[in-house]
Order: sequence, then C-alpha cells, then structure tokens
Amino acid sequence: MASGQRTQEGAAPADAKTAAAKATTTGFVPPDARLRARAVGTLMNLDDGLQAAFDPAAFTPIAAPLADDWLAQHGESGQTFDQYVRGRPNRPTAARRTIYLVPVGPPGGPPIDVLADFARAHFQLPVRVLPAIDLAATGAKVRDRGSFRQILAPDLLEHLKTRLPPDGYALIGLTATDLYPEESWNFVFGMATLRERVGVYSTARYHPAFYGEEDHYPAPERWVMRRSLKVMAHEIGHMFGMEHCTYYECVMNGSNHLEETDRRPAHLCPVCLRKLHYAIGFDPDRRYRDLERFFRKNKLGPEADWVRGRAEAIEATAGRR
Repeated sequence: MASGQRTQEGAAPADAKTAAAKATTTGFVPPDARLRARAVGTLMNLDDGLQAAFDPAAFTPIAAPLADDWLAQHGESGQTFDQYVRGRPNRPTAARRTIYLVPVGPPGGPPIDVLADFARAHFQLPVRVLPAIDLAATGAKVRDRGSFRQILAPDLLEHLKTRLPPDGYALIGLTATDLYPEESWNFVFGMATLRERVGVYSTARYHPAFYGEEDHYPAPERWVMRRSLKVMAHEIGHMFGMEHCTYYECVMNGSNHLEETDRRPAHLCPVCLRKLHYAIGFDPDRRYRDLERFFRKNKLGPEADWVRGRAEAIEATAGRR
C-alpha cells in the first residue's frame, strides 16, 4: 500500500447508477485450509503458548459473502502475515506508543472512557483521551442532509494529522455526526490511513433509532457498544498497516453495512492477531484475560466467553495454571 493510502468502511454511493455498478459481484471464493495456513505463516519456531494463540483450528474460516457484502463488491486478495512483515508496517517505539482518542463535535455514542478501556485491552498499549474538538475548529466541510448533518471525512483526517501528539502512535477521532467520503457518496462509517496513523469513525448510524427501528432491538445501547468497539478496533488496526482480512471471520473483515458488521466477531483471527503481535509484542494470554475482564464488566457475555476459552487453551498448552 502506498504511503498515506486511506481505507473506508460501509460507504454507500449516492446515485442509482453508481450503486448498480457497485453491486457487481467479485466472484470471491473463500480460501481453503492450505491457503489459510499459509496466510498464518509457519509456527514451528514459536514457543508453545504462541503456537496455541495462532492455532488456525481455533478460529472460524471466512464464509462466502452475501450479495451486498464487502467481498462481493470489492476485489481484495488479502494480506498474509509474511506479506505484512515484508511491507515494513508502522510499529510502536519506546518514544511513540500511546494510542489517543479524541471526541469530535457534539457528544454521543458509548462513554469514551469505556472505549479507551477496550482499546487498552485490545492493543495492550497506553491509551489516553484528549479534550474534545469543536467541529468548527477542524475546518472540515459540513453538508446538510435535512434531518442531520455530515462531515467530510478526508477533511477530518487532515486536521487530525495536526493533533497527533509527539508520543502518540495513533490518533482516532470519535464523532456522533455522520460522515461522508466524497460528494458523490451518501455516507461512510469510518476512514483511516495505513501509514499516517490517524483515523475517524462515526457512531451516528449505530443506534437503531437512526433507521426508526429501535422497537426491533432489545437493549439498543448494547448494539451501539458492540458496533463501536468493532469499528474502533478495525480502524486502529489499519493504522498498524493491517489490510482487510479475507481468511477468517475477523474484526478486520471489510464491512459494507451494519448487518455485516453485526455478523463479524469482535476478535482478531490468527493471521491478524499474529500481525498485531509482531507489531507490539504482547502476551496473548494476558491480552485475552484483559479483554475478558472488559467484556464481563460491560455485560458482553458471548465475547467474554470466547476470549476466556482462548486464554484457557493457551494456558493449558503452555503448562501454566
């Protein structure tokens, strides 16, 4: 990927002609077990705990996409672990290893302190919250959509580049205002740079009330929480140079719409977990235990049970009790 290249999630074209073109299927075929194993890379020289952490058998292979899913409409070949390493991705250093979160515009969505707690557990790095930025101070273009406003996401990214502290590895803006990537598109959930370590995502469309469907969702705030955690982990993952995953069900899978986001797990697959481990060097067992504590505290039981299972598998393999 070229320096400064941006990724975007869930973008929707504004006109019918563009939408029809986007609906053309790519013919994506899920990779077989041999290709998935090659994507993880050889595990022979790793210790028992790491071999257990990256064991492909413990994860779910990616399913064939539905007609309106990301991989049905975007041709992506995937990024193996070896390709990731050869690409010389950004990695934290002793002087630059803090992840910063910053609210942009009027408040909304989950409490930012909760999001920061999740980021600490997921990335195993220091996380700090910056004072909120007034939307007008960003200089970003805003357009009126009748009942709501939208911010031009690339403008926000340009502003956020000027806000990245010297000790910051990455900076992600969190906004409750809807985003759009360019004039010809309706919206975008989020956008991030692969090299410049800044990103932004919006929670505007996460609440069922945005679509008038709040009566169909039990505990809608929990839906907002799950969606926020997944998209934040995904966008910050891009800042570590990780491209969309095409091998397993993974938080780094591309997503075209909320239904697809909801189907995706909140965890990294073995390919992407190994990439993040290469970049940071954390203890996978401790990471899963930190995530379990977070999920239990925030009443996200299925996610807590899954990471607990992975921690127990690593501990059993490594002989730790």
